[in-house]
Amino acid sequence: MKQPLILAVDDDEDNLLLISQVLSLGNYSFITATNGLMALSMAEEQLPDLILLDVMLPDLDGAEIVRCLRRNPETLRIPVIAVTAMARKEDRDRLLEAGCNDYISKPYMVDDLEELIHRYLSSPPPAF
Repeated sequence: MKQPLILAVDDDEDNLLLISQVLSLGNYSFITATNGLMALSMAEEQLPDLILLDVMLPDLDGAEIVRCLRRNPETLRIPVIAVTAMARKEDRDRLLEAGCNDYISKPYMVDDLEELIHRYLSSPPPAF
């Protein structure tokens, strides 16, 4: 069985470093992107098994990225976890409505992130 590939997207170097360390410790294969256009391109080319998506990026909003992913038959079933500092219920609802499968707010506990990753990589892909 091939090892799952995770795409981590964040424009903040420190946040990306933390996620990278968590993924490395979990022995996950991962790729990173620092903006929305790069994330969309990498998602289409690499077809990761999971996307950890920062919502506030310099070029595209996370909700718009997810909508693009959901319109593409190739990327439509990739689970997307929003990783964001926006912690209000309205923000969460907006992201889930846009097509995110789940949500974790910054600052997060590493254990919580690991549990979410494990949950999505050990279950069958969601049906849309």
